[in-house]
Amino acid sequence: MLIHIEVQAQRDSSLARRVLDYNYRIFKEYEMPVASLVVLADADPGWRSHAFHNRLLGTVMGISFATAKLLDYAAKSDALMNSHNPFAWITLAHLRTQQSRHDPDQLYAAKWKLTKLLYQHGWSKKRIIVLFKVINWMMVLPDQHQQRYWRAVLKMEKERKMEWITPLEQSFMDKGLQKGLKKGLEQGRREGAMALLERQLVRRFGPLPQRIRNKLTKANEEQLGAWGDALSEAESLKQIFSSPVARA
Repeated sequence: MLIHIEVQAQRDSSLARRVLDYNYRIFKEYEMPVASLVVLADADPGWRSHAFHNRLLGTVMGISFATAKLLDYAAKSDALMNSHNPFAWITLAHLRTQQSRHDPDQLYAAKWKLTKLLYQHGWSKKRIIVLFKVINWMMVLPDQHQQRYWRAVLKMEKERKMEWITPLEQSFMDKGLQKGLKKGLEQGRREGAMALLERQLVRRFGPLPQRIRNKLTKANEEQLGAWGDALSEAESLKQIFSSPVARA
């Protein structure tokens, strides 16, 4: 048996059909039964895509698949916090990011609480470091708050005599991406700026739909700059690419 897992961060009407395509392609390649599981990580409580079917002249083609809606766990924060399952911790980090995205102070507090929580489950150093990288990828703070966070992490490392750091390297890398994007735009290196923005979008929202890749390919420097500015506060790709500049 093979398991196909799809993570969907925003509402997408083509999701169910895409799951059908992937499921069949995997089956065709390996000739083994394939179970598809979709993690719905979007912010719309009413959207629960779970099937795609075509019926024509007695012929039925389609798929029904299992889903896990992360928003359903928002009311179970205590259970997630006390669970020793690392996926519970990741789910909590995702929910806190959704809830605090527009409030840097709240996001900082949530990120710091989750960071301290890493020590309370008795996990191995290797697992803690992996999850630490996950939280820094998911919970992106403004520069001032992020520097405050690094200082707190360094202090905790010293107190607990445990080295996590690649965080500082991660911090420098993130700064480099932002500066590289601006520099690329200023110098007219549209292709370099596009590649940097695409990388940031993938880190934030996962694999990009082809229509978004097409937009990036055709965009000028002004459009890339506007999308880059919108990235820090956007909750979805739709919010970024529906700006007035994007429609120009």
